Amino acid sequence: MRTLIKNGTVVTASDSYRAAVLIEDEKIIALESNPGADADEIIDASGKYIFPGAIDVHTHLDMPFCGTITADDFTTGTIAAAAGGTTCIIDYALQTPGETLQAALDVWHQRAEGKCAVDYSFHVAVTDLNDAVMAEIPALIKKGYPSFKVFMAHKGVFQIDDATLLKVLKQSGEAGGLVLVHAENGDVIDVLVKEMVAAGRTEPLYHALCHPPQAEEEAVNRFITMAEISGAPAYIVHLSDAGALGRVADARLQGLPVYAETCPQYLFLNIDRYSEPDFGGAKYVMSPPLREAGNEEYLWSGLASGNLQVVATDHCSFNFKGQKELGRHDFTKIPSGAPGLETRVQLLYAGGVNEGRISIHKFVDLVSTAPAKLFGLYPQKGSVTVGSDADLVIFDPEAAFTISQATQYQNVDHNPYEGFTGKGVPEKIFSRGRLIFDSGKYVGQVGHGRFQPRKPFTGL
Repeated sequence: MRTLIKNGTVVTASDSYRAAVLIEDEKIIALESNPGADADEIIDASGKYIFPGAIDVHTHLDMPFCGTITADDFTTGTIAAAAGGTTCIIDYALQTPGETLQAALDVWHQRAEGKCAVDYSFHVAVTDLNDAVMAEIPALIKKGYPSFKVFMAHKGVFQIDDATLLKVLKQSGEAGGLVLVHAENGDVIDVLVKEMVAAGRTEPLYHALCHPPQAEEEAVNRFITMAEISGAPAYIVHLSDAGALGRVADARLQGLPVYAETCPQYLFLNIDRYSEPDFGGAKYVMSPPLREAGNEEYLWSGLASGNLQVVATDHCSFNFKGQKELGRHDFTKIPSGAPGLETRVQLLYAGGVNEGRISIHKFVDLVSTAPAKLFGLYPQKGSVTVGSDADLVIFDPEAAFTISQATQYQNVDHNPYEGFTGKGVPEKIFSRGRLIFDSGKYVGQVGHGRFQPRKPFTGL
């Protein structure tokens, strides 16, 4: 099966040019300025951009948490990803204390296999480190799992101490892995939470106030220090705060291999959302929380300057009714997380490229190319080059959109960006050469998504 996409403008992280893209089966086999190749199907992309498929390196699908399970499983979540122009996700396999890392991966493979609309891979979240678990790390890197997440927060549940953090960094770094961290000071947060609850301050706003920006900044600084001591590369997930970003920028100025992602919620929403009436602020309970208005402009500057390399979603969807409501009288019982898989690409294009905050090439880098390079998928993914997977987005820059829960594919009863408008819509999405989304409709096949083993860390 040959497909020719003609008359479009190919846009990569570094270049833009007019070319026809010839696909055979799963791969790009030619980029032609004057297409004359025979094809079974010809698609006219006049006036459209052709992007490499987006990659979301931070999702939580079919994940048990706070006594419930995320609203999106691997089927609904990956269909939503396809609708938003994302053709590959990396989810988190969470170690159960007392179990091995491989056992966690086995569970997550069972949850995902045969259920995905787009390609997928896994990070391993380490919560219980002993000598046997430590010995697993090099072997897992060789198997195609080169990234490991640890938590400096969630005291009593996931949080590890500094000694464990240093050990994971050293073991992973020596074997070609990358350690990802949730960077907030869990001890500080634990004290503040207990004080708030004891004082009867249990509304959603107090979740945010128990996670002050200084707790994030301190943890980011400590993680970078540990990484420098270990000689290992370091990656901060869902960075939300200007002060924490400053620590990353300082480290990078010193030449340290420090990388960080932020998320759309920190670019487009702020702490005022927690004051929505009728417990509506619970929809935005996440960790780290939304920050004060104005903080987002520092993050946009970080994206433009290169001090933030990735925009991921931390997609962790819980319904307002029946799930977020579990914490109606106690914010500590609100499942933490928000949806975003379906809207990331449109939001970043409309709010970033169209508003002049980032270039179109930086946009492609943030949502596709840099994630592919950092997490061992490049150039198979994140690239429009001969031999790469034919993961492609035909993007209409003039099409208008309005975000609404009523029209989304995400399996959750609200959308944090409800009513947001803009221009720029993914029109046709190809996953390994197969058209899976077309003009607002999912036309793919559940189970098409394939597990992607990844290469060891090599940097950007």
